[in-house]
Amino acid sequence: MSNLIPSQDAAARRLEMLTLNEAHDLLRLLQLIAAEGIDELSEEADWFAREIAARIPSES
Repeated sequence: MSNLIPSQDAAARRLEMLTLNEAHDLLRLLQLIAAEGIDELSEEADWFAREIAARIPSES
């Protein structure tokens, strides 16, 4: 995920340390926001959800 946020950003370093469970929780939250409608926030949430989903293994 370091490509999404500049490496000097402290938030980027914390995001790189998410547990797999936290990443799946965040993914579900972003998917809920994305499903709310078509506006700038839902479009951005959809983009982040797709990026995270591509980087983490599926839940079993």
